[in-house]
Amino acid sequence: MAYFQTNDGVHLHFTDHGTGTPVLCLSGLTRTGRDFDYVAPHLTGVRLITVDYRGRGRSDWADLATYTIAQEAQDALALLEYLGLDQVAILGTSRGGLIAMALAATAKDRLLGVALNDIGPDLMEDGMAAIAEYLGKPPGPKTFAAMAQARAAIEGFADVPQARLDAEARLHFRQTPDGLALTYDPKLRDAVLASMAEGPVDLWPFFAALDGLPLALIRGAGSNLLAHSTAQKMAQLRPDMIWAEVPNRGHVPFLDEPESLTALTQWLEILP
Repeated sequence: MAYFQTNDGVHLHFTDHGTGTPVLCLSGLTRTGRDFDYVAPHLTGVRLITVDYRGRGRSDWADLATYTIAQEAQDALALLEYLGLDQVAILGTSRGGLIAMALAATAKDRLLGVALNDIGPDLMEDGMAAIAEYLGKPPGPKTFAAMAQARAAIEGFADVPQARLDAEARLHFRQTPDGLALTYDPKLRDAVLASMAEGPVDLWPFFAALDGLPLALIRGAGSNLLAHSTAQKMAQLRPDMIWAEVPNRGHVPFLDEPESLTALTQWLEILP
């Protein structure tokens, strides 16, 4: 397993496979680099890099005050420095897309392009409330089988094969004698709720910072976080944006759906 050390001494786990255009994959809030296991076999001809954020997966837990998008953006830059990469394209799922927009606003010269997976500058209240409900709490289901069954009922998803539900349970939770456990620091809840309490941030200037970069948006048709109207506004501001709606998917698409793969292929083709 590969690790690098951040500027404040936290060891973060990463993977680095393939050759070609470097694509840094940034996962969702509570997830890990394994978010991209399903799409990785389809992204040929690229150097695919994933990272577990601080406090997630196989990375060190850290001071909860550092569980912020700003710090995670700095950690991404630290990884680029460690790998000796001047520029990367970013495939960002949910929080990963917010980090990509933050990087566009602060270190745009390091970006080749950005693909956003079910995330935009406006976040729906229903989705944020759902995150606040589960974040940092022990899972209710006690076994992988029970978790797979629970995930089958997640709002916005339909026609998900049983094998995928089983894989999701095993990817994002771990079995213990007392039941399933989180794969991230529970204190992430405190950090996120504190951020929410500060009130919403206007993210449209961060989206505007993507101007000039090859851009793609993948949205789950049943998403409870990214409204269709927000995606429409993004497309109006960026008529060149590649946009795919994925049926039978909520927040977030798995990225190996035909619609997702078509959008990602088109995006990769226009990267410099």
